Amino acid sequence: MYWSTPGMEEPLVLDTLAEENFEIFADTAGADPAVLFGAVYRTFSGAVLGYLKARGVDDPEAVTQDVFLAFYPKIGELTGGLQGAKSLVFSIAHARMVDYYRRVERRPDFTPYDPLEDSRSTASAEDHALGHASGSAAHLLEGLSEDHREVLALRVVADLSIEQVAGIMGKSQGAIKQLQRRALQNLKDQTLSRNQADHD
Repeated sequence: MYWSTPGMEEPLVLDTLAEENFEIFADTAGADPAVLFGAVYRTFSGAVLGYLKARGVDDPEAVTQDVFLAFYPKIGELTGGLQGAKSLVFSIAHARMVDYYRRVERRPDFTPYDPLEDSRSTASAEDHALGHASGSAAHLLEGLSEDHREVLALRVVADLSIEQVAGIMGKSQGAIKQLQRRALQNLKDQTLSRNQADHD
C-alpha cells in the first residue's frame, strides 16, 4: 500500500485485496447479497478489527461482528462499488465505537483489585523495561486528543482515504489533512519525549 506524503491526496491502495473481490464489485446490480457480503467481510474485517482495537474498544471482535451484522441489511442500498462498501462499513464501525464510549461514560467504573495493577509498589527493572516496550496502536495514541486519535485510527489503521474520513467525522477534507498533520507531529513529539525520559 502507498500514499502521497505531502498532502496525502491520492487514495490508499489495498495490496491485500483479492482480484476476485474487484470483479464482484464491478457490477453490484443484481448480484447475490451473500456473495457481496462475503467479499466485503473478507476484504475489510481485519481493518475494522484493527480500527476498533486502536480506538480501545473492550471487545473489538464482538463489535466487528456487530458492524457486519448492521452492514448486511444495507447491501441492497450499496453504491460506489468497493470504495462505497468500505465507506459504509467504516461509518458503521465509527458509530459503534462512539456508542461504546457513550455507554462507558454512563456506567460506573467498577474495577476489581488486581495486585499487578497496584501502583503503590516499585516495579523491578525488568517490569519497567517491558512496560515501555509496548508498541500497540492504542498505547501510542493514548496521549493525543480525541480528534487526533480518531483521524490517525481511520487513516492509518483503517486505511481510509481523506475523503472517506471527512465523511465519517463530518469535517472538510482540508480539516482532515490539517488534523492528520498535527496528530502526526504531536505523536512524534510525544514519542521523542518518552524516549528522552527513558534514557535520562
